[in-house]
Parts: sequence; structure tokens; C-alpha cells
Amino acid sequence: MRLESSVLALGLIHVAWSTPADPLSLPKQARNDSNDGLAYSPPVYPSPWMDPNAQGWEEAYIKARDFVSQLTLLEKVNITTGVGWMGERCVGNVGGVPRLGLRGLCMQDGPLGIRFSDYNSAFPGAITAGATFSKHLLRDRGFNMGSEHRDKGIDVMLGPALGPLGRMPLGGRDWEGFGVDPYMLGQMTGAVVEGIQNAGVVACAKHYIANEQEHFRQSGEATGYGFDIAESLSANIDDKTMHEVYNWPFVDAVHAGVGSVMCSYQQINNSYGCQNSATLNGLLKGELGFQGFVMSDWQAQHTGAASAVAGLDMTMPGDTSFNTGVSYWGSNLTLAVLNGTVPEYRLDDMAMRIMASYFKVGRTVETQPEINFSSWTRQTFGYLHPASEENWQQVNFQVDVRGNHAHHIRETAAKGTVLLKNNYDALPLKKPKFVAVVGDDAGPNIAGPNGCSDRGCLQGVNAMGWGSGTSEFPYLITPDSALQQQAIQDGTRYESVLSNYEWDKAKALVSQPDATAIVFVAADSGEGYLNVDGNMGDRKNMTLWKNGNDLIKNVSSVNPNTIVVMHTVGPVEVTEWYDNPNVTAILWAGLPGQEAGNSITDILYGKHSPGRSPFSWGPNRESYGVDVLYKPNNGKGAPQQDFTEGAFIDYRHFDKVAPNKGDEGAPIYEYGFGLSWSAFEYTDLVITPRSPQPYQPTVGQTIAAPSFGNYSDDLNEYTFPDDIRRIDQFIYPYLDTAESGEAASGDRNYGSTAEEFLPAGATDGSPQPLKAASGANGGNRQLWDVMYEVQATITNTGAAMSDEVPQLYVSLGGEGEPVRVLRGFDRIERIAPGQSVQFISQITRRDLSNWDTVSQNWVITDAPKQVWVGSSSRNLPLVGNLQ
Repeated sequence: MRLESSVLALGLIHVAWSTPADPLSLPKQARNDSNDGLAYSPPVYPSPWMDPNAQGWEEAYIKARDFVSQLTLLEKVNITTGVGWMGERCVGNVGGVPRLGLRGLCMQDGPLGIRFSDYNSAFPGAITAGATFSKHLLRDRGFNMGSEHRDKGIDVMLGPALGPLGRMPLGGRDWEGFGVDPYMLGQMTGAVVEGIQNAGVVACAKHYIANEQEHFRQSGEATGYGFDIAESLSANIDDKTMHEVYNWPFVDAVHAGVGSVMCSYQQINNSYGCQNSATLNGLLKGELGFQGFVMSDWQAQHTGAASAVAGLDMTMPGDTSFNTGVSYWGSNLTLAVLNGTVPEYRLDDMAMRIMASYFKVGRTVETQPEINFSSWTRQTFGYLHPASEENWQQVNFQVDVRGNHAHHIRETAAKGTVLLKNNYDALPLKKPKFVAVVGDDAGPNIAGPNGCSDRGCLQGVNAMGWGSGTSEFPYLITPDSALQQQAIQDGTRYESVLSNYEWDKAKALVSQPDATAIVFVAADSGEGYLNVDGNMGDRKNMTLWKNGNDLIKNVSSVNPNTIVVMHTVGPVEVTEWYDNPNVTAILWAGLPGQEAGNSITDILYGKHSPGRSPFSWGPNRESYGVDVLYKPNNGKGAPQQDFTEGAFIDYRHFDKVAPNKGDEGAPIYEYGFGLSWSAFEYTDLVITPRSPQPYQPTVGQTIAAPSFGNYSDDLNEYTFPDDIRRIDQFIYPYLDTAESGEAASGDRNYGSTAEEFLPAGATDGSPQPLKAASGANGGNRQLWDVMYEVQATITNTGAAMSDEVPQLYVSLGGEGEPVRVLRGFDRIERIAPGQSVQFISQITRRDLSNWDTVSQNWVITDAPKQVWVGSSSRNLPLVGNLQ
């Protein structure tokens, strides 16, 4: 018989369901009386289904339709629900379809290499890769990382990271993204996504959206740190800022065809990220036309039916809390579909999105690679199901997937090193007589490069931050070892003191005649589940760790040629020493990965050209205008973090409050700044208008929601099979009993109907009107129409061959807009002395548009617009008007 009641646990948490006049609007400072005056996220339903004609997805859609149409209800639930934490070999696995030969998909971190594996590479942190400003290096990065994941048997690579964007300079995971500018981050992300998926692995863009700090991202984690809160933090963002800043790079990921998006832990306008219908249904799937699947972050799902109709497609790792064996989906999702709470088409669309993404990257069921590693042991033999300690077998096959990627890693880390100061031509080094290296950051971790779990410490060279976005080092070249090898090759005398606290020894060394002193210092951060020296993910201050400032000042007080190398996750305070004349050169080397020593040696000796800063260096933390929320501000309720600064973060903020170099609070080194080995002159700005068709809002309707059926009214067909042995803690799609819905779900409060708690329209599968700004793969296709082509001549007027990184900025004009925003860049390599090259950049309609909250569309305002071209956000010698 058909069940008439619904599953509990599928209720709604912190979502207001009264429909505002504009269902897509996230009005600035909107408040809802029914939610205690807090920021409000409006409901947007139903959850959009796939478009069979979406460009680039047509073939994948057909293959997915053919596959999913064969699946039973249980099989569809199986591929949407994780099997539980440590339920299988990967950090996340869903169930498979053995009948059709599909093993469960494997999801694995992460954004700089494979986590919990062996014989894999440790790439530079994304912030360092971003500092190269090289799209081809980022595309290569994606392909190399994708190929390593593929060859380990991984189906979905959990990266790249677009959120956090880097709103606050002390955000713990800022280093997992490529930089703080939305345009630059989007361009880099698009290149990486293309590379990953060309390698045959589904990329996962994360964390959607506004996930800007670690403090309070999960209430349970915060409670463990002693904070008395019951709900996770709410990031409160207005509609315009959401579109123009935080959603901007995700548009580029979707435009590049990304197969998966991971929703975030925290709330957005007081609705959890993985059940926020405004962001998932309205923005991501509705407006951007995202065709792939939405995956929850690990334990970021808070409801069952509510998250299903709000746009979640896959739950990770499957259990409500690690190792409980209980899931919001699994058997509960089976029952919710049978009793009509979750419409059949919604489950079909979940399965379609997952399988279309799988087929889109070139995979087939017949050629799915075997998983040849285990996340939970480095030994050859272990448990196939570690949570329950069952099925002992070979789980690791020690497959070496590194290829020749070390060369790419070394080049990227070198070209992502930023030369901030270089007085008296201190660099590059040319067979110096005596090199004296000082600092813990130049040496090894005595416990080994992987001696701290998930890199949760700072011992030795800081080559990556900490948390789930890390990888195991196959080896780690320290600066001390690489510089010593270079010194031997050059016949240079070399000594080092690998401590920040052995000052007497260090002073005796660096004060000797002819000593070129190189001081290595660091600052670290990472994910919030690890607390390193009082830094609960987010940094607690902007200073160098281990008395790094004092070390620099001490060395420079006795050595007139002091070179500073900083391995940091972001900006640090340099005010006390950066302009000391004895500090002749300053390098930011970011998080360089396994080739740390070789890459910094390559830059110090001029074998590669340096990069440009992907963030601004303010004089102090207060100068940025925003900071981490370190203490709850809403009693025991969700801490409220209002993004009242709007678009004014990083250089946009500095341009507003301190536009001139001498102004109080002006950045010491601006966004995009970096010295090269030569001097360059910018001339001959040419702006050529194009003539695209006038912008037309999208009109029409979607198709009706496809549904493939294959369901039975007989509950006996959905109970646990007699011929399958139940694995403890493993999540299954089967019902426990066919006696009644209450018994089948195990739900004590079973009995509410869908109409009693699901919002209006949540189960409507009829054709839906298209949004004016919508379109497959990122929105209205006309947003990518080219409006202008800009060209400039760049001439090397110096004496050395070097790379140059031209940047194009645009003023959108109008009250309340940033002075200028980045809208183009390139890395032009190996420009010879006297050589002139052309920088050509296209400005699209999207690049010139603002989000209009009334029409809910992109518009080009009548305000005057200008374009600048130069070498940083504040060194822009060429300026022209856009007619």
C-alpha cells in the first residue's frame, strides 16, 4: 500500500517559509519578524531539474538518462547516500549498483593533492599557485592532480576551493583558494576545473557559499572549544554583494562545466548551506543553470526531506554524525519517496546529476578504475570496512601516480614566489662568497614531513597549511638542503642555524664578514577541527610565528645584507622591519609543497621569474576593515556575521579608505604587486569596441520534471534482503520492516505529512518559468559577449630577461561602487631586454555589469566607465574611457 505519512528527521531547521514579493531577492539587511529579527533567506522552490539541451552536457545527459532509467528506487537512493564515515576506503563513498557493474563512487580530498594516500604528489597551496597569475600553469595543475586522483581510483576530487574567498586576512582556509579577487579566483578556477576533468575525474568546487571563517562554522566543533552555542554561524549577505563578489568565481566554475559543488557548513542568512533553497535552488541551479550535483560537506546535512527539496543531491559521508550508522537519507530517503514526501522526480534528478557528471568527464561503467588505496591505513592489508573492522583484505597497492609532476610543482612554487623588495640588486644571487641561513622554517620537521596529522603543526619549513585540504608528502625538500646543494655547486661557503631561538649562535654566524644572511620565517593556519598553538583554524593574529619579527630585526641589526623569506598562508605584519635598509630583499614564498627548497633556490638565484601578490599587505590587521568573528554575538543562537562592507574587501577597501600611498592605513604592498628581474614600460593603449547584440533577458519555461518510475507500492520489496549480511555502521537504502512506515523509519515522531512542513511549490514538477538572468553553464549566455578588446604594448627597458604580469582594471562607475575592479590579466613569459610584446584582453558584458536587485538581472549602468592597464592594482600608467 501507499504510505500516507512522512519521515521525521526530515523536518526544517531555521528556514522561514513565507514567500516574499521577490523570491530570489536576498535584500540587504533584510529582517524577518518570525525569525527574531535576524537576516532571512527566502524560499525558492521547486529544485530545478537538469536541462537535456545544456551545452556541453547533451551527451552526458543521454548516457545518464539511459543508465538511471534502469535503476530501481533502492539503487537511486544508494548512489545519493554516503555509506558512512570510514565505511569504505575513501573519505567519502556512496553505494554502488552491482547489478549494472557500477561500484560506489569514491570522493577524496583535495585541493593540493590526494589526502590519506601514498606515492602521490604534494602540490603547492592554491594561494601560491594563484600568485603565478598563469592560467596555463593552473590548467596543468588541474590535469596533473586529476590524473593522480584518477590513477588511484578516485571518481570525484574534492577541489578546487573557491570559498573562502578571503574576506578576512586571518581566515584559516584562505590559502586553499587562489586569491582574494573574485575575477582572478574565477579565472584560475575555470582553468583548474578544465584540467581536472580533462584528466577524467569529476571536480568539486567548494565550499558553497560565504564560508569565510572557521570559528563557529559547526556548532559542535565550537562547543568542543568551549563556546556555548546551539547553531552554526550565519553569514549574512545582501543580494548585490552575493552576486558581484562571493558567487562570481562559482559562475566561472559552472561555466567551465564543473561536475560537482560542495555546500558549506555555516548558514547563509540563517539557513544552513546544504538546505538553503535560495542559494542552491535559486542561485546555483536556477540562475546559473548548474547541471552537476550538489554534495554536502562532511556532516553539513541537518535535515532529510528539507535538504532534498532544497537542492542537495548527495550526502557525505552519509551518517548524521560520524560512525552512528544513522542517516537522514538512506532508508529514510527511500521511505520519503514511497510516501510522497520527496517527489519521485527529485530523486531521479539527483541520480541524473550524479551520473551525468560521471559520464561527462569520459568515464564509463566498464572502464571505472579500481580503488587501489585506503585512507585509513598505510599498510598493505587492512579492513575494507574500517568503521566496523570487517572484511580484512589487501587495501593498499602502493601505486605510484606522481609521474613527472615534481617539475611542475617546482616551477609553480618558484613562479608563485613574490619579490616584494629588492634593494641594491641584492637578488638574484650570483655565486655569493658566504651564505648564512637562519630560521626554523629553513629546516625539517624532526618527526618527518608527515609527522603531524593533517599537517597540524608548524615544525620546519611551512610547505602547506593544515586540515582536510592537505596531502601526504612523498618527500619534502627543505630550503636548507637545497641551498646547501647550490652552495656546493658554486663553491660558496654555507652554514645554517635552524632555530628561531639560538640567537647567540645565529649572531655569531651572520655578523661575520661577507655573509649574505637569509632569514626564513613563517605563519600558518588551517581547518577549524585542529587547534595549533591557540589558532583554532583561523589565525589569532597577523604576526609571524615563533618570534619571527624579532629574528628578522636581530639579524638585520648586525648584517647589512639580510634577505627575508616568508612561508605564510597570507599577509603578515611587516611594518616593523620592511623598510630597514639592512633588509635588502623580501620574498613571500607562500606554501610551496614538496619542492619547497628547490623552488625558493630557483628564485633566489634567478632561474625563474617571480609572481605577484594575490592579496594586499596592510600595515596591520585593523587596516583591512573586516576581521574574524572570534566570540559569539547572539547568545546561544547562531553567531551573526554581517557582511556590511559589501564589495569592499582587500584592495577595493584600501582604494576606498586610503587611495594614496601616504594615506594612513594604505597597503604596504598592494594587490597584484611584485617586482621582476627587469623594468617594463607600458604604452599605446588601444580600446576597440565590439558590437554584440543587445542584451535580452532569458524567457520561456523549463521542460516538465522527468521521472523514470520503477517503484512498487509493496513495502516488502524494500526491506533488507535475506542474502546480504549487514555491516555495522554501514548506511543502506533498505527499510528495516514492511509492517508500517513508523517502524520502517525507526522514527519516534513519525506522522507529519509533506503538506504540513514542506514549503509551497517544493514538490511541483510542472514546467517552471526561467529567470531573466538564467542560462545553462553560468547564466544568460550573452553575459560572455565581448564588449571591448583592450591592447597595450609592454617593453622590457631593463637589462635582464624576465616575465611580466599585466593587469587590467575597470571602473564600473556610480555611487557606492569600488574605485576599480580587476577584469583581465596575463603572465607573459621570458621577455628579452629591448623586446616589446602585446597584452590583449577582452572585456565581456559580464565584466561591465552590476547586479540589479529590482529586475533580478545584470545591467550595464549609464555611469562613466574607465579602463586601466598596468602592473598592479596601484601601478596603472595607462587609462582610457569606455565609450
